[in-house]
Amino acid sequence: MLRYDPPTDPQFEVLYQDNSLIVLNKPSGLLTVPGRELIHRDSLSYRVARVYPSVQVVHRLDMATSGVIVMALHPKAHRELNRQFRERETAKRYYAWVYGRPEQDSGSVELPLCCDWPNRPRHMVDLVHGKHALTHWRCLVRQEKRSLMELTPITGRSHQLRVHMLSLGHPILGDNLYAEGEALALAPQLQLHAASLEFRHPRTKQWLAFSAPAPFEMALP
Repeated sequence: MLRYDPPTDPQFEVLYQDNSLIVLNKPSGLLTVPGRELIHRDSLSYRVARVYPSVQVVHRLDMATSGVIVMALHPKAHRELNRQFRERETAKRYYAWVYGRPEQDSGSVELPLCCDWPNRPRHMVDLVHGKHALTHWRCLVRQEKRSLMELTPITGRSHQLRVHMLSLGHPILGDNLYAEGEALALAPQLQLHAASLEFRHPRTKQWLAFSAPAPFEMALP
């Protein structure tokens, strides 16, 4: 079993909060929701619930992924935010360092995904049983062994960005599930960050946009 040693300072970082919702910057290494084992009880939602007992999870980020996440503070807000995510009315942008140098400057990956049950929690491309998944990507920086990618997921499948980048032949650096050899060794942790999230406020319907800086060096030109 992999050691679970989540960061504790701060307990959680609030980007925005009102009577309907709370937007947070999740650190890498912290679960979004509690796991099955007692040692995995500590999570972002568990910590937030100790301060805001009515909090409800709307969407998730992988434990190793950092970045912007929203949670609802009452059932009506939860239903509306869930609807926006389900109907793909939100806008999300991620940054990732990947192994190698993509030949093209931009593109899309549209490959269906499903859980790789014998090797869970890994997921895989499955053209027969997989669920539709679509990711747009843009290469921002190319270096000798790595490239910085801007990723826009249209769907929200588990491990979507990680498996889609792997399918391109450019696994995300530091990914202990999908990267091997040099791609795994080039970074101490997964180099994937949910940089921005946009949606409509569940009560006022105002379009909101939130962002958080990546915990890794971006090297933008």
